[in-house]
Amino acid sequence: MRHVILGNGPAGVVASELIRKYAPNDEIVLVGAEPEPSYSRMAIPYLLMGKIDEAGTYLRKNPAHFDLLGIRLKTARAKSVNARLRSVSFDDGTTLPFDRMLIATGSVPLRPAIPGIDLPGVHPCWTLGDARKILALARPGARVLQIGAGFIGCIIMESLAARGVKLTVVEMGDRMVPRMMGQGAGGMIKRWVQKKGVAVHTSTRVELIRAGGDGAPLEAQLSSGQRMKVDLVISATGVNPSIDFLRDSGIDCQRGVLTDARTQTSVPGIYAAGDCAEAFDAVTRKPTVSATQPNAVDQASCAALNMVGRETQMSWVTQINVLDTLGLISSSFGQWQGVPGGEHVERSDEEAFKFLRLEFDRDVLVGANAIGLTERVGVIRGLIQARARLGEWKDRLLRDPTLLGEAFIARTQAQDSWLARVV
Repeated sequence: MRHVILGNGPAGVVASELIRKYAPNDEIVLVGAEPEPSYSRMAIPYLLMGKIDEAGTYLRKNPAHFDLLGIRLKTARAKSVNARLRSVSFDDGTTLPFDRMLIATGSVPLRPAIPGIDLPGVHPCWTLGDARKILALARPGARVLQIGAGFIGCIIMESLAARGVKLTVVEMGDRMVPRMMGQGAGGMIKRWVQKKGVAVHTSTRVELIRAGGDGAPLEAQLSSGQRMKVDLVISATGVNPSIDFLRDSGIDCQRGVLTDARTQTSVPGIYAAGDCAEAFDAVTRKPTVSATQPNAVDQASCAALNMVGRETQMSWVTQINVLDTLGLISSSFGQWQGVPGGEHVERSDEEAFKFLRLEFDRDVLVGANAIGLTERVGVIRGLIQARARLGEWKDRLLRDPTLLGEAFIARTQAQDSWLARVV
């Protein structure tokens, strides 16, 4: 049996290794679109900081790792898939038939419609190739403009600040990390970043980038009317699932590739995992894209087991993001925006940079934002993931949300006691 895995990031690598473990005689082809060995994009900021070299980003350190496992590597970009004929065509003119396939092609950076976005000195920060270009320009004292202050943008921002550049961040949303944090939490992160010496403009757009003149490579014009001379522009305006090649394939897609609880797509024998997958979430009962590396690995493991005939389901699509922004730890959980008709409680300590907001659906905790409260991460996740009925503890938390630990112990013990009686 031939397994074709599109994408050689964390999801693809883990899936190929797991398939080999349980199917020692099957053929495995692992396809990557970039010339570099399999690497982690999440390691690129550490490369920019100088904490690791390029080899430090590699997912497997032994160059012979895949040869030793009998996993064939192919460098090409998928161009189209024919689900009926069970074949995939590539940009190098080749075609591969398959028996089972995993789509793990990840995300691609959004390209904002800004005049001048293609000028030299304007770069995304997504690949090792991008990182090399940024390293050449982001020298200490360089004037750097970053477009976007989302989750990925904040990670990039930290690596740029560590290089000693003069950094300005522009975010069109009304707060930082707008797809992860509400107004209170996003505003607190902005104040923290400004305190650390980074200029931040929210509710602001970059309208134009042009050649700078007067000793500056570039000039950016903002919607506020401000003009900035800069040496480097980083575009960090978000990502989209990399699924364009699946058009007319016969595989159902919405924002990402739709999958069921087994990570199987609408076509039997074809699976999807990671940033490109719009996975079924057994908790919310809705499809969702959860673009985190731990989630990608969990989905890939589930897919790989099903590809070799070991029936497995995903019980939980991780809706958790934890972010370190210049030393300030923030996190979002589940339905942090709240639900229609739900209640919430919010507490903020501006001087200590601590923040907590809890979202309830009746007496179930369904979402949260937290800043500076790392000791509560496990408790919040546990309550949300278990969808524990809080009963009277909901009212106690509405009065004092810091009682999360006590609520967790009380409700999980009650749940365990109930299960024991049932059994």
